[in-house]
Amino acid sequence: MKIIFTLIIFLTTVFGVQVQELTWPKGESFLTFLDKYNISQNLYFSLEKEDKELCSEIIAGIDYNLMLNEDGSLKQVLIPVSEEMQLHIYETKKGKYAFEAIPIAYEEIDETIAIKIQRSPFKDIFDATENLALANEVMRIYGRSINFRGIQKGDFVALKYKQKVRMGKYFGNPELVAAMVEVNGKRNYRLKNRHNEKYYDEKGNGYSKTYFFQIPLTYKRISSQFTRKRWHPVLKRYRAHLGTDFAAPRGRKIYAAGDGKVIFKGRRGGYGNTIIIRHSNGYRTLYAHQSRFKSGLRVGSYVRKGTHIGYVGSTGLSSGPHLHLGLYKNGRAINPLKVITRGKEVKLSGKQKATFIANTKDYVQELDLVVSDKNRKLPTKFARKESYTLLQ
Repeated sequence: MKIIFTLIIFLTTVFGVQVQELTWPKGESFLTFLDKYNISQNLYFSLEKEDKELCSEIIAGIDYNLMLNEDGSLKQVLIPVSEEMQLHIYETKKGKYAFEAIPIAYEEIDETIAIKIQRSPFKDIFDATENLALANEVMRIYGRSINFRGIQKGDFVALKYKQKVRMGKYFGNPELVAAMVEVNGKRNYRLKNRHNEKYYDEKGNGYSKTYFFQIPLTYKRISSQFTRKRWHPVLKRYRAHLGTDFAAPRGRKIYAAGDGKVIFKGRRGGYGNTIIIRHSNGYRTLYAHQSRFKSGLRVGSYVRKGTHIGYVGSTGLSSGPHLHLGLYKNGRAINPLKVITRGKEVKLSGKQKATFIANTKDYVQELDLVVSDKNRKLPTKFARKESYTLLQ
């Protein structure tokens, strides 16, 4: 990788090659992208199974970075497929193209800020930080647990959060560690419990909505586990598998893992016949490699947990019949089995509650301190239109 980055720096300084930041268009696949730049599709078909599936994780609307030669041919490209991993295609010295999945290089800011309300929490958070995802996350976490209409001008919002930054832009979803929203002088805290990713107030009372998924089929075995990024010591490369594969006979029924709305039904690259369902609380489930879909199911259909949606198959790039189940929270791939097997671990009591209160006491004090004029900090802003010439 150091050799590649050195080459990039040389090209950008000597030949003035510029990196373009583009948005992945709707309807474009990894294969159509290769065709666009006259790259042989053998590059894709020679990949390992995990890498082929990663190519199917490209979603329309994602920002990617492209570097072209002077004749318009591809020099290299970086395409994010998650908050941790990206696809790197680059021209070799022999004039051919190579592929690798590599971690995304990013900075991470860790801030505690206070914002005085002038108009509304959402508007004021966005105006202060220019971070739309952060404003949305605050609204999502509080939901209807407080009356936002009761907020008065001069009340405060205080936030402790982490945010990835890539090439001078916010990247991925922020992690809201702790929050305080003042409503007419009354402070309402929400603190993240690392143990179950749920939010509670300073007394350990829960405010996260519970959402339960079920395993969507009867399976023989788990043929491939979820892994976000893993360095393979023998192959000397990163491997990632952003879902769980359930081996099952061809034609076995697949059911919706939870209540939601069908937002995609059709072919999706290496995933073959795929259904994507949007659920509440920012969740999406993906069901890939199906042999066929349940008749009558359409995009826009609302389904209940346990609704029959399709049949196990091996369409797309699959070595045998199985269901690839992907689970996403606010666009971030997460391990389906951790959510499914976590059960009803929402209410805190006893030692668990006492531990949570002790662990989050300092966060409450930090939010209170930052609200005072003496300790107030200004949010970091980033130059969104800055030109970058180095892919990373």
